[in-house]
Amino acid sequence: MSRLQNIEEYNVSNITQIIFSSIFVLISTIAIRNKKWKRTQRNFLTFAFTLFILTITFLISYIYSLHNTKNTLTVFLIGIVVISIFFSLEFKYIFFLSLSVVILFMIGMIVPSLNASQKLFNFIASIVLAFVLFICSRYSYFFKSQHFVQLKQLEEKNSEVQELNRQRGEILAFVAHDLRNPLNNIEALSRIIIEENESEESAEVTMILGSAKQAKAIINDLIEVIQVEKSAFQLQNINLVDYVASICKGWEANAENHRKINFLAHEKVLVSPVNPSKLNRVIDNLIGNGLKFSEVNKPIDVEVSKVENLCVIKIKDYGIGIPNHLRDMLFDQFSKAGRAGLRGEKSLGLGLHISKDIVEQHGGTLTMETEENKGSTFIIAMPLAS
Repeated sequence: MSRLQNIEEYNVSNITQIIFSSIFVLISTIAIRNKKWKRTQRNFLTFAFTLFILTITFLISYIYSLHNTKNTLTVFLIGIVVISIFFSLEFKYIFFLSLSVVILFMIGMIVPSLNASQKLFNFIASIVLAFVLFICSRYSYFFKSQHFVQLKQLEEKNSEVQELNRQRGEILAFVAHDLRNPLNNIEALSRIIIEENESEESAEVTMILGSAKQAKAIINDLIEVIQVEKSAFQLQNINLVDYVASICKGWEANAENHRKINFLAHEKVLVSPVNPSKLNRVIDNLIGNGLKFSEVNKPIDVEVSKVENLCVIKIKDYGIGIPNHLRDMLFDQFSKAGRAGLRGEKSLGLGLHISKDIVEQHGGTLTMETEENKGSTFIIAMPLAS
């Protein structure tokens, strides 16, 4: 096998790269792990590494140029691009680095025999390359610094929002708990008056009782929002087919005007890790909404099926549906999509927001399909137990 040309020069270059790269990797590892390293020390290490990259790429290009006049600056240009893109250097470091480009060219012109025009050409080339390195690096530094500032501002805004949310939760919890006790007293006293039938204004007392119940329901919704946002809940594996069936039976037995709840299951057993009381809250809310927004002679269809690795629960009503302008805000907290039912039932716009939060904390999804004046279908998709 014939001997490769200039193998000794390339070997020296490769060995130099391997040795110094290993040294920089070792020092960088120590610097990252050792928190005692000051910022100036880390910056100087970065500068030294970039200077090494610049020097070694120039050396390779220089060796190429001695034996092949084509593409002599390719490797050196790669080094300049790498430094410009991947390293953020302060002004003084990039200035010295740009100056080192000119110095490297000056040193490179010592060995070969060059005439005056060639030396002038190399000097101009060094100035141009130094300028390219400086401009590209400063632009990259500016872009990265702006990005860093924006990230810091975003972090500060997120912290402020989290603090405001915490304060809001504390205020809601305080107000809700303090209001619930007086409402309990009003409700209890109203019931006593109605049962004893001692008041001629029993209709007015009944209205007071109804208002107290509505206010209490709103407060319970507020407390539910706070609890869902604050705490994770315990899960247990249950058969959702039997679970949903029992909820439907309870609704059919207790629903006013004997509303019909149709239950259909495509599987006998679908086990999913859920919190029974929380999921009950979701299904109760969806069935209750279906009854609220449909005529008394219209049924509610509840269907349980398996789709891939999900248990899908569909709750369909044949009511008034949801207008287009309300659909995008349907699951928002204190949603403007909250409407009174067909029989005047009040809504704070929290129920669907709470339901969506609960389902998502289970790792599932809650979606909606609706057609105005034809009804709505709410679809719960819960992951099955592995």
